[in-house]
Amino acid sequence: MGGYNIAPRMSHDGRGRMWFKKIPALLLVLGLTVPARADTPALDAELRLLLAHALAEESGQGDHFDAHVWLTDMAFRLRRKLPDEQERFDLLKRVYVEANRARIPAELVLAVIEVESNFDRFAISSAGAQGYMQIMPFWLKEIGRRDDNLFHTTTNLRMGCTILRYYYDMERGHWPRALARYNGSRGKNWYPNRVFTALRERWQVR
Repeated sequence: MGGYNIAPRMSHDGRGRMWFKKIPALLLVLGLTVPARADTPALDAELRLLLAHALAEESGQGDHFDAHVWLTDMAFRLRRKLPDEQERFDLLKRVYVEANRARIPAELVLAVIEVESNFDRFAISSAGAQGYMQIMPFWLKEIGRRDDNLFHTTTNLRMGCTILRYYYDMERGHWPRALARYNGSRGKNWYPNRVFTALRERWQVR
């Protein structure tokens, strides 16, 4: 991983969101299988099920003291990209909660957001991906939530963090490969390198 210490963070309530581990058994019950090309998201039954479950969950809460320290630090770093204080803190609070819920490093999520949308909540890519973490709208159709809004911060971050965690597990803890899958550039290094550069230069906790 190039020396970056970004092991997934466990939730503070100790439960670790064990529903991730229940998915394979549930797939067997439903008679679903994951196709050979598991990086083809529209056909990935397991990821579709994870996203549906994630959006149906209540928002989690993190440890208040840890959250306060992290928010204060990251708000100072983010002020140039998001000058509006309320917008800045609202985003950081949701990143902290959703990253902890998915058990991935919140700092890595900030690096992904920087590369994907440069913290523009209403960003739309040439391919049609939307919001902070550039989620493709077809996912809402896939999971039966057509009326959800990908420009809504919680919806966007929850889907993005769930997808990142899924690819991290799929790649057995190898973040470069997981990030390449997230970007759709599997087998290439340019996207992971951009994320790691942003992480190292602006978001990694010293």
